Amino acid sequence: MKYFIADTHFFHKQLLGNNDFAPRPFPSVEVMDQTMIDNWNARIADKDEVYHLGDIAMAPGNQPGEAQVDQILNQLKGQLILIKGNHDSRALFKYIDKHNYDVLPGKPKFRFADVGVLMKFDHAQYYLTHYPMMMGIVHQIYNLHGHIHHNMVPIAEDINVGVDAPERDLLAHKLPFGTPLSEAEIEEIYQKKAALLKKLAAQQK
Repeated sequence: MKYFIADTHFFHKQLLGNNDFAPRPFPSVEVMDQTMIDNWNARIADKDEVYHLGDIAMAPGNQPGEAQVDQILNQLKGQLILIKGNHDSRALFKYIDKHNYDVLPGKPKFRFADVGVLMKFDHAQYYLTHYPMMMGIVHQIYNLHGHIHHNMVPIAEDINVGVDAPERDLLAHKLPFGTPLSEAEIEEIYQKKAALLKKLAAQQK
């Protein structure tokens, strides 16, 4: 199966506690990171593909080394397709690729995309990018993205898959923090976001 996530921000201690950007109610970075690892692994198997849409890790003023980030990523189950975010470096991707391996026969643990990925499922096209795309009027074309932590792009087809994205609140069943989204959950978010935006537009008339 295919799953989607973004903006894990491993090591990012400045997000701990209450803030206006991306509050994370954990007592320490170690607890936050382990919680995301545990919740990821509770859902994902090595046969699954997980698209990570950028901003893997961050520690302002003291960037974690490539080896530290690689160690975190190797604790996560599945085959990871890493799309570069604004806080990810090409040096990191080169380091991970240098130490890459097959998680299953012929299935590398890591694959990489510098800008984004185009994929199809459920008779629709999905553009997977770190930054949200302004696509205009579209039909069965969706943008899965990250980057924005605390509000929604007011377009139903733009779906934030970040760990702390407000779109996750639209799901009927709340996911534990750090859980990648399934294809079915992406569709549920789209349907509910479209209905919500339609309702808000009607209220403004």
